[in-house]
Amino acid sequence: MSKLTTLHNIGKVTAEKLEQIGIHTAEEFLERNPYEVFEELLEKVDPTLCKCALAGIVGAYHNTKWNFIQKEAVATFEKRHPKHVWNE
Repeated sequence: MSKLTTLHNIGKVTAEKLEQIGIHTAEEFLERNPYEVFEELLEKVDPTLCKCALAGIVGAYHNTKWNFIQKEAVATFEKRHPKHVWNE
């Protein structure tokens, strides 16, 4: 089993947040939908997560840096949650 921090964009702080929702390894993370993971983090751990945090989670899932996927990730999330208000 690989540590969460072996994934792109996942540092110590994000790994600790993921562990709070029961995701302890990279393999467990990759079995989940990244948008559902982000939704759960917002609901259960940190309601102030920003667009960059979303992009970090989605980028980790797709093995790419957050800044390459941010626009697409935000657009997808906003389609799923059109009433969501971002904390900037």
